[in-house]
Amino acid sequence: MSHDLRPASRRLSRYLPSRTDYTGLRQSWRADLLAGITVGIVALPLALAFGVSSGVGAEAGLITAIVAGLVASVMGGSPVQVSGPTGAMVVVLAPVVAVHGTGSVALLSVMAGLLVCILGISGLGRAVAFIPWPVVEGFTLGIAAIIFLQQVPLATGTSGIPGHNTLLAAIESASRAAPPTVLLTLALVAGVAVVMILVQKLFRALPASLLAVLLATSAAELLQLDIPRIGPLPHSLPSPTFPALDLDSLGSLAMPAVAIACLAAIESLLSARVAAGMRGPDGTPNSAYSPDRELTGQGLASVAAGLFGGMPATGAIARTAVNVRSGAKTRLAAAIHAVVLLGIVYLASGMVSRIPLAALGGVLMVTAARMVSRRTVAAILRSTRSDAAVFIITALITVAFDLIVAIQIGLAAAALFTLRKFASLSSVQREEVSGPRAEGDEHIAIFRLDGAMFFGAAERILQEISQVKDIQVAIIRLSQLRMLDATGAHALVEVISALELRGITVLLKGVRPDHLAVVTNVGVIRSLRHHKHLFTDLPAAVAHARSHVRRNAAAASA
Repeated sequence: MSHDLRPASRRLSRYLPSRTDYTGLRQSWRADLLAGITVGIVALPLALAFGVSSGVGAEAGLITAIVAGLVASVMGGSPVQVSGPTGAMVVVLAPVVAVHGTGSVALLSVMAGLLVCILGISGLGRAVAFIPWPVVEGFTLGIAAIIFLQQVPLATGTSGIPGHNTLLAAIESASRAAPPTVLLTLALVAGVAVVMILVQKLFRALPASLLAVLLATSAAELLQLDIPRIGPLPHSLPSPTFPALDLDSLGSLAMPAVAIACLAAIESLLSARVAAGMRGPDGTPNSAYSPDRELTGQGLASVAAGLFGGMPATGAIARTAVNVRSGAKTRLAAAIHAVVLLGIVYLASGMVSRIPLAALGGVLMVTAARMVSRRTVAAILRSTRSDAAVFIITALITVAFDLIVAIQIGLAAAALFTLRKFASLSSVQREEVSGPRAEGDEHIAIFRLDGAMFFGAAERILQEISQVKDIQVAIIRLSQLRMLDATGAHALVEVISALELRGITVLLKGVRPDHLAVVTNVGVIRSLRHHKHLFTDLPAAVAHARSHVRRNAAAASA
């Protein structure tokens, strides 16, 4: 019995913490401690801003950064990933909050987290590798545009319009802005942007976003500006409670939970993949990550955040990058980041409540602008027309509709262009009979199928072969065929049947071992006039074809 449980226990152990997670901690704990403090300082304004922008409030953003950040640091699959509220999640969450209210967010976080755990346990973590680069970058550009537009109400000192399209809501908010409030808030936004840009260029080691927020808050307090602020925050973490549950809420939140789970999985895995390829300040590469464990860890982080009244969390590429560049080597750094934020809740919540919302809007506007690399955009647009089209389509649909639809259509467009390219690489080449010529060789046609014969190319190949005239025997060579699906095999059946009906004998040569099953099951071999019309080498097929031509000639002369 115990022997039967060993494989299951080994599979389970892949998702659980172990001593190997902290290999090298004795040497790296100082760097991990410093990196954790740095990331905690950087994460504070982002957590507050994402909470406000999503509609659930700064408190929920801060709680999510603390609880989800701590759980993911222990349970996740990446040693350097930092988790919490992110811009992409805000984009999906804001319309859900507008429709279902802030009370639904905790339950939504638990539901989405459980779905992400299921994705990890089912082994789908590696599926992110199949998302094309133009789709990812188009998705990122669309998210950046939405995040920027979502800050227009904060930047103009107006209230947003829940549930509206982001672009239309931004235009409406700007049209309702009135002096002197809009002048003050825009001045704060501009000041935050200038400070962040200058600090990033001149003093890269300093936390630019935190300094910008501190200066903006100090200016607002000294000048006693009458502008919207964050407002009261809790002085401690709330007690964990399971969200209220009923069938109606489960049904109405099912689709949003699926969308958020998909987004959380994609963003977390992309962030972990990028982090694994980054190098620390000492030039050493990061250790690899476990995609499936990363999903289960992020799922548990969202569940935990929901129990404390927070929002769904994902791996955050910006904070993860800061963590790596600050010298983090183990999970301790991400855990320290959560502890730093927890200390701020207990010790400085009063000061944080006085931060102007416009300052947070400015931070997110700059963050959104930095999400897009001009080099990357230029490289994609200069690559191929199909890749550029996929990139633009994904970005536009992200802004116009929503993220999940954008990924679906982007993947569909990429698949369509890829299939078209594969189909163009598939061809039929007519060859001459090799070796010394024999009488009747002009009645033998040899066709070599190259590339792939699948549903995207089968019809064209069928038409090319079926148009052949004035021959008695057709040899179809399959040894150079790299890909053959059921549609391609069925097209072969149609080709053979059409030629045989015209009195043309069909010989097949060189069926690859990996194609034998589909060729047999679909009926390609059965469609041949005789089972001996299947050959492994070309000379034998040519000799058999010549014998058919001689018999036909003898029958005609008789």
